[in-house]
Amino acid sequence: MTDVLDTVAGKSGELVLRRAGNDFEVIANGVFLMDTRNGESERLLVSVAADLVPGKARMLIGGLGVGYSLRAALDHPGVGEVVVIEREPAVIGWNREGPLRDVHDDALSDKRVTVVEADLVKWLRRTEERFDALCLDIDNGPEWTVTDGNAKLYREDGLDMLAARLRPGGVLAVWSAESVPSFAKRLRARFGEVRELKIPVPQGEPDVLWFARV
Repeated sequence: MTDVLDTVAGKSGELVLRRAGNDFEVIANGVFLMDTRNGESERLLVSVAADLVPGKARMLIGGLGVGYSLRAALDHPGVGEVVVIEREPAVIGWNREGPLRDVHDDALSDKRVTVVEADLVKWLRRTEERFDALCLDIDNGPEWTVTDGNAKLYREDGLDMLAARLRPGGVLAVWSAESVPSFAKRLRARFGEVRELKIPVPQGEPDVLWFARV
């Protein structure tokens, strides 16, 4: 049985938070976006990125989601500070004060965390901040974006913008629900070192993670 817990007008359309048994689901404009059933690949996105960066990393996480990536970052001994960019205030509220808070053990209250309510593409264009790791999980993939504007991140100029926000030796990590060979090719053309991990899921194609070092 599925229960609707909240429905809001988000910045990109209707957002719905619902409970299905013991799990939560987020639906955007009638399309499934995320849930709390697994989260293995979302955790690996940040833990592998942190493994690739020496010392106490300053990490940016693009997309709060259900908090799995943030929790994994805070639990990693190599992460010292986390900046989360999330454009939907409802998602922040569900994680900070709502039912998603218990999913990640109230990670947003950790003093190492800064949450910024902003569109990631616009924020990256205006900021001068730099990070040891950029972990992006704002879309279902480079060719399956939540909004048309996000597609810019995965093109050549978007990769240039992301690389400019990395410190020397920094790592860009990108999550996808599917393999995208054309994006992998663009990554290899822009970055000196690229790794691709495929994470099996209960149904459908494996999730794919890319790790690119400047």
